[in-house]
Amino acid sequence: MAAAASGDPRFDTGRLCLDLVATAAGPPRGPGERVEPAELLDGPERLGVWLVRSGLVPPGTALAADHDWLDRFRELRELLRRLVRAQLDAQSDGAPADPAGTPGPGPALTSSLGSDLDRLNALAAPAPCVIRAVPGRDGTLVRALAGGPGCAALLSDVARDAIRLLTDPVARGRLRECEGDSCSRVYLDTSRGRRRRWCSSEICGNRERVARHRRRSTARTSRPSAVTRSSSPPAATATATNATASGQS
Repeated sequence: MAAAASGDPRFDTGRLCLDLVATAAGPPRGPGERVEPAELLDGPERLGVWLVRSGLVPPGTALAADHDWLDRFRELRELLRRLVRAQLDAQSDGAPADPAGTPGPGPALTSSLGSDLDRLNALAAPAPCVIRAVPGRDGTLVRALAGGPGCAALLSDVARDAIRLLTDPVARGRLRECEGDSCSRVYLDTSRGRRRRWCSSEICGNRERVARHRRRSTARTSRPSAVTRSSSPPAATATATNATASGQS
C-alpha cells in the first residue's frame, strides 16, 4: 500500500470501526513528541470524504453531513476507542481467557464499561443502510443506496462492525497497537505468525528503519577511528624501548 499523504485518511487497520478510531488525534507518547495521527475529522466535509472512501457511501451519493453528524460520529469514535483500549489493556495484563483462549476484559472491567456498551448497542439498533445493485453509466452494475443515507443508519453500520469485532474471540485476539514511537493506531494483525509490528510498513515501519540506520551511523562516527587506535601502541612501545636502552647504558 502506498503511503498516504499527511492528513489523508487511511484504511489499513483491517476493520471499518478501527478505521474510524484511527481518525482521532493520538496522544504523544513522550515530551516533545509529535502527535500521530492528527485529527482527520475536522469538519463535515472531511467526514463526507471519510464516509465515501471507507466504502460506507458509494461515490457520487448526495450527503447531508453537517456538524450534528460530525459530533455523532466523534462520539461513536470515542466510545470505540475506550472499548478497544480496554481490550488491549486486558491482553497486556494477562486477563483470564475466554473459551477460545483469547483474553477478555474481565468482569470488573466489563462492568466499568457498561455505559459504553449500552451506548454502542443503542447506536447499532437502527436499521443500517440498504444497498442496491443498479446499472452504471457504462452499463456495468454498481452499488447504490436505497434512499438518501441517514446519519443513524451510517452510525449503525460502524457500530455493528465494532460489535462483530469485540464479540469474535479470534478477531479480538488479533488487536495490536502500532509500535511506532509516535503512533497510536490500532489494527488487526493478520500476518503469518502474527508478527506485524506497525500499522503500516511503508510509514511507521520505514520511520523505524530510518531511525535505526541513523543510530548505527551515529554510533560509527562516535567510535575512535582505526588510525587513532593503531597509532597509540607503537608510541608506547617506542617509549618503553628507549627506557630499556637508557638503563642498559
